[in-house]
Formats: sequence, C-alpha cells, structure tokens
Amino acid sequence: MTVSYWQQAHREQSTAYDVVVVGGGIVGCSTAYWLGRSRPSLRVAVVEARTLGGGASGRNAGFVLQGTSADYLTDVKRYGERTARRLWHFTRTNRDLLASELRGSAFGWKADGGLQVAGDHEEEHRLQESVSSLRAAGAPVVYLESEKVNNRVSATGLGGGIFVTTGAVVNPLELVRYLAHESGADLRTHQPVTQIRWDRNGASLRTPDLELWGRQLVLSVGPALPSLLPSVSGVVRSVRAQMLATAPADTSSIPVPVYSHEGGFYVRQLPDGTLLAGGGRHQHRAAEETDTDRTTPAVQATIERYLHSYYPWTQSLPVRQRWSGTMGFSPDGRPVVGPVPEHPDSVFATGFTGHGMGYGFRMGRLLAQRIGGSTRPDGYDLFAASRFTEDKDRPRRGRASRGETSRTHPDPEESKSQSSKLR
Repeated sequence: MTVSYWQQAHREQSTAYDVVVVGGGIVGCSTAYWLGRSRPSLRVAVVEARTLGGGASGRNAGFVLQGTSADYLTDVKRYGERTARRLWHFTRTNRDLLASELRGSAFGWKADGGLQVAGDHEEEHRLQESVSSLRAAGAPVVYLESEKVNNRVSATGLGGGIFVTTGAVVNPLELVRYLAHESGADLRTHQPVTQIRWDRNGASLRTPDLELWGRQLVLSVGPALPSLLPSVSGVVRSVRAQMLATAPADTSSIPVPVYSHEGGFYVRQLPDGTLLAGGGRHQHRAAEETDTDRTTPAVQATIERYLHSYYPWTQSLPVRQRWSGTMGFSPDGRPVVGPVPEHPDSVFATGFTGHGMGYGFRMGRLLAQRIGGSTRPDGYDLFAASRFTEDKDRPRRGRASRGETSRTHPDPEESKSQSSKLR
C-alpha cells in the first residue's frame, strides 16, 4: 500500500507518552486501567493492531476460572504445593477484583459458580482427591458425583467433578472495551506496530499511520511477541483454539460453565439460550500448533461430537457461527513476565496458555506496579521469565526436591492423556 504526502506528514508527527501499552486485549487494557487508577497523571496510550479485543481476548468463552488450565493435583505435581497454591490464590484475587472494582453489568458478569468435570475415571479420581488440598488452600469447592453433575447441567455420561462456588463468566469483548474506556488512555486501534527502536530514554514505535514515543513500554501481544522481541522467542508459541455457537435453545439447561476432559472441552449457555462450545484441540494437536486464524472441519466436528454426545438435546440446534483464535502458550503452562532486554524499565507479558481471563485483570495490576518502579510486585516471581534460565543452570536433583518447574517438564497440553478423547 502506498502512502500519500498528507498521510506521511501526519505519520511523522510523533506523539510522546509516559507509557505505551502494545496490545489491546485483557492484559493490555487491564494494565492501562490500573495505571489510570494508581497514577492518573501519566499519559498512556494503548496501541492495538486490530480492534480492542480483536485477538484471543475477544474470541474465548468468557470463563473466569481459578487455578491454571490444569487440575490442582496436576499443578502440585508440576510446580510444587506452594507454587500451586499461590497460583490458585492469584487467580482467585483476579476474580475478586473483577467483582469488586468494576461494574459487572457492563460486561455480563455472572458468578454462579463453575464445574470442572472429569472425562474418564482417572481424572475423576484425581479431581476427587484434590478436594481436601483445595480446601486446605482456602478454595470453596465441593465434589459432585457423576449423577449430580449430569443432573445439574442436563448432560449424559459426564464423570464426577468439582463445583467451585466462585466460578464466573463474562462477555470477554465487552470487558476489554469497558476496561479500555475506564482507563482514560489514548486508544490507537488498527495500528499494528511494525518497528520498535530502543534508546536509553525509551522507545520509538512505528505503525503504518503513526509514530509514537514511549518512556516505558508494556508489550502484551500474546503469541506475536517474538515479532517485536526476537530475543524472547523461546518463552511463547502460538496455538489455535476453535469454538462454535448454536441457535438458542428453548430452555436454560446449563446454568454454570462446564470445563471438562482436562480442559479439552468447555461449554456455557448464554441468557438467550445460545450455547457456546469449544476445545477439541487435544485430539488435533499438530494441526492446531499454528498462528493461522481459521476453522477446520476436523476440529469443528470434534466439538460438535462432544456437544451431541454429552448433551443429546443439542442435536436439533443448528450451528450459527464458527470461529478460531490464536493464543500464546508458555513452556511450562504459566504466564511469562519479564523486563524488555533492550530497555529494562519496560516489560512484557505473554504465555497465558488459554487462561487469560483467569489471570488478566490481576496481571494488569502487577504490570502497572512493575512499570511504577516496583521491581518485585506481589506475584511477580510466579511468572518471571528468569525462571527458565535459572532452572537450566540448576542441578536436576535440586529442582525436583523443591518441586519447581523447568524446561524439562512437559507442556500441559502435551501431557493430556489420550484417554480423555471421546469414546
């Protein structure tokens, strides 16, 4: 595309900000919100390549879950009990902040609890065994036998599961837009950053139409981070998720969000009766390791098979919409936060591993604190990118004795049992 004289003249008028947030998703807009709350005198811009929430933040099911994408006992085994407990509390704080800080009616806040349901007997046993540990960690959970689970969500064949009373759902796109509006930041949408030039005082950013300068930058662009910071390409990879929406059902049959088969499938029903269902990636893993935004017949058929198998009454509901989105997955299933190598006063956050709504609002506060001068805000060590280089240099026996994670641990998606496939 060519640029006219008038457009070039406009682009060369550089605008200076105290903080430029690159990425208009849940994490970027939450960071701008908390910067506006804590330091309203700052001049802040949010720069987004598409529309606000145009990436994964506006393409997910809107689950506000606690914990990671795995079950609690898996987290204890992978990270150690102390880290697993801290991760759960971080996400619980995220949920509580959404409830207390924001006007929930603006983004469809509904906090009637959530179900984490087993897809096979092994997972069922693991979930049941995790209840005592979760309660010891302060989690409000109760185990439900298979019959109660199926009765509660009008299903057939689901295993037992954990009901978490603090589970919640939102309209994720409206949440992102609400945060952006409330932040007071300058919103620069449809402006993909094509170049960042760092100097000791900050950074210059170029988009097709603008040149901006920021004293500090927050890079919250998910799997696109390596295109802006090639030096951190090892901490995130792109993974696609797919979803569908049915025509509205006549009755409300699924009153709470359902997260099943080790997170391999998920479903919720909207107030108008529409069903949202997604997942199936674990059965098509190689094909979904991509940054291509398109649906595929194979994954879509897997989602429909799940829906029709466990919720037979949905077989008469036509599919009204299908979509996909790409997410950033980290090597060990935890988000990754760190200083920008070229400018340590700036920071990046990525690798939310399909669980951005569970972390995003609280993570925005952490990033705002980090930008404000706190080198180790509460929770920072849970997500610090330095854990990968530190673990690489630490003796293997020492790692195991502390229950810490490293590059040697399997990716959480890779570790999902094949027995969780639909039978």
